[in-house]
Amino acid sequence: MATLSVKLGQRFTVPEWRTNSHLISADAEHQRSASHQVRQAGRTLRNEADNQTKWDEHDNQTRLAERISSVNRWREILDKRLADVDAEIDALAKVKEAAECALQAKNVPLEVSIECLTLRESRRAIDVVRDPVEEELHKEVKVIEKAKRQLQRRVSEAFEQLCRLQEARQQLSCDHRCKVEALELDRGCLSLSVSSPNISFKVNPTRVPDGSTVLDEWEQNSRSNKEHAEAEMKASTELREATVLTIAQTNNELEAQRVATKFALRKRIRDLESAYNELKWQEQNTLGEIAEMEEDIRRLEENIQRKTKDLKVAHTRLETRTYRPQMDLCRDQVQYGLTDEVHQLEGTIRALKQKLTESQNALDALYRQLHRIQMDIGYKANSLELDNKCMDNWRKLMVPAETFVPEVDTFKGTATHALSPLKNGQLELA
Repeated sequence: MATLSVKLGQRFTVPEWRTNSHLISADAEHQRSASHQVRQAGRTLRNEADNQTKWDEHDNQTRLAERISSVNRWREILDKRLADVDAEIDALAKVKEAAECALQAKNVPLEVSIECLTLRESRRAIDVVRDPVEEELHKEVKVIEKAKRQLQRRVSEAFEQLCRLQEARQQLSCDHRCKVEALELDRGCLSLSVSSPNISFKVNPTRVPDGSTVLDEWEQNSRSNKEHAEAEMKASTELREATVLTIAQTNNELEAQRVATKFALRKRIRDLESAYNELKWQEQNTLGEIAEMEEDIRRLEENIQRKTKDLKVAHTRLETRTYRPQMDLCRDQVQYGLTDEVHQLEGTIRALKQKLTESQNALDALYRQLHRIQMDIGYKANSLELDNKCMDNWRKLMVPAETFVPEVDTFKGTATHALSPLKNGQLELA
C-alpha cells in the first residue's frame, strides 16, 4: 500500500498565506506611490526652478531697464541744468561787465560836482550862503557816491555769484560724468545672456563694494546737485535783475526819488483806503453778528424758561406719584420714564445755560471788537485826510519826469531789462 510522504517543516495556515500575499501587494503599491510622489516632486521642482530662474532673469532685466531709464532721465536733467548754468554764467558775466562800465561812468559826474562845489567856495561876503544849488550839489555828490557804493557792491556780489555758479557747474559735470559711465556699464549688463562669451564665475560677486550707497542717497545726491544749481541760478537771476535795476536807479538821480516819493505816498493812500474800507466792512458785519447774537441769546433764555417749566411738570408728577397707596406705590414704566425725563431736562438746561454764558461772553467780545474797529476807523479817516493834504501839496511841487519802468515778463512774473549805450559812454536800460 502506497504511503503519502509528509514534508517536514513549519506549516502555515491559509489565512496566514492570504495575509502574506496582501502584505506583499500593499508594500508594492506603497513603494510605487512613494516613487510616484518622488518623481512628481522632482518634476515640480524642475518646473518651479525653471520658472523661478526665468522670472528672476525677467525681473532683473526689467529692473536693469528701469534703472537705465532712471539714470538716463537724471542724465538728461543734468544735461539741461548744465546748459542752463552755462547760459546763466554768460548772462551774469555780461551784467557784471555792464555794472563795471556804469561804475566807471560815475567818475566824471562826481568830479564835475566836486569841482562845482570847490568853485562856489570862492564866493564872498553875503553871497556865501547855503542856497538850494549848494544843497542840491551836496545831495548830488552823496547820490553819486552812494550809487558807486551800490554798483561796487553789485560787482562784488556778481563775482562771488559767478564763483558759486562755477562750483555748482563742477558738481553737475562730475555727477553727469558718473551717470554716463554708469549707463554704459548697466547697458552692458542688460545685453548679457547665457550665450554671451564674456560670462564666468566671479569671486564673491554678492559682496557690497566699499563706498556703496543706498538708492535714496544716490537720488538725493543728484537731486541735491540739481537743486543747488537751481538755487544758484535763481540767486543769479535775482542778482542780475537787482544789478540792472541798480544801474537804472543810479541814472535817475533826484527826479527818480521824487517819483518814488509820490509813488510811495499814493501807495500809502491806497493802502489806507483799502484798510478803511475793510474796517467799514468789518464794522457792518460785526453789527450784524451782534444783532444775530442778541437774538440767539434771547431765544436761549426763552428756551431755558420753557425747559424749566417742563422740568417743574416732571418734578410735580414724580412727587405726586410718591403718594400712591400700599402696593400701588410701585416702580412702573411711568416712574422710570419720568426719572429719565428729569435727568434729560436737567442736562439740557445745564447745556443751554453753558451755551448762554458762552454766547454772552462772545457778545461782550463782539462789543469790545466793535469799539476797537470804530476807534481804528477814526484813526484811518484822520490819516487819509492828512495824506490827501500831503498829496495836494506834493502835486504843486512835483515836476513830471521820465522814469525807468522795467518791462514785466507776464509769463514768469519777473522784470526784464535791455542794456543800450548812451552817447557819453554810460549804459542805459530800456
